[in-house]
Amino acid sequence: MTDEAKSEPAGQTEGLGGYQHMRRIVLAVLIVVLFCALLFGQSSFPPETLIHESIEMFGVLLILLGIVGRLWSTLYIGGRKSAEVVTGGPYSITRNPLYLFSTLAAAGVGAQIGSFSGIILFSLLCAGAFHIVILREERYLRELLGAPYKAYLAKVPRFFPNLALYQEGDTGGFRPRLLLNTLLDGLVFLVALPAFELIDGMQQSGMLPVWFTLP
Repeated sequence: MTDEAKSEPAGQTEGLGGYQHMRRIVLAVLIVVLFCALLFGQSSFPPETLIHESIEMFGVLLILLGIVGRLWSTLYIGGRKSAEVVTGGPYSITRNPLYLFSTLAAAGVGAQIGSFSGIILFSLLCAGAFHIVILREERYLRELLGAPYKAYLAKVPRFFPNLALYQEGDTGGFRPRLLLNTLLDGLVFLVALPAFELIDGMQQSGMLPVWFTLP
C-alpha cells in the first residue's frame, strides 16, 4: 500500500488502492514494451550524426521535464486525491499532470533510438494506456467527490494543459516520503539512458539483431 493510500480513510483506501495498483501495472507493462522496442529497433539516422545526437539530447530534456513535473504534481496531490478536489498548481491546468509528465518522460525514452518516430510512437502508446486508467479513475472520483469534482471536470481539460487556467493554489502540506517515492519512480526513466547506449553499441557491433528501423 502506498503512503498516499495510507493517508486516506479506510472506506476510500480500497477503491483508490485498486486504481493505484492498475497504474503501476500499466507503467510496468509500458516499461517492458519500450525496452523491447529499443532493444531490437534502430534509427534510420546513423549514430554519431548531428540529427541522431540532437534527438537523443532532446529526449534527455523530456525525461528531466517529466521527472520534475511528476515531483511538482506530487507536491499538490500527495495524500489528497480521494479526500478533496485538488485544483492548484499543475492540477489547475490539467486534471492528470502525473500521467502527462509520465508520457513526456516516455517520449524522452523513445527519443533514445535517435528517431522522431520513436518520440511519437512512445508518447502515443503511453498516453493511450493511461487514457484507459484515467477514465476509470474519473468514474470513481465523480461518485466519491460529487458536485465539486463535476465542476472541476467541466472547467479543467483531461490531459492537454490549458496554461491560461493556471492558479498557484495550496499544496496541502509538504510530504517528503511521497516526493521521495515519486523521485525514485521517475529515476527509472533516467536509467534508460546508459542502458540504451549499451544496446546501441551492441547493435553496431552485431551482437544484437536489428528487426526494424524508424525515421
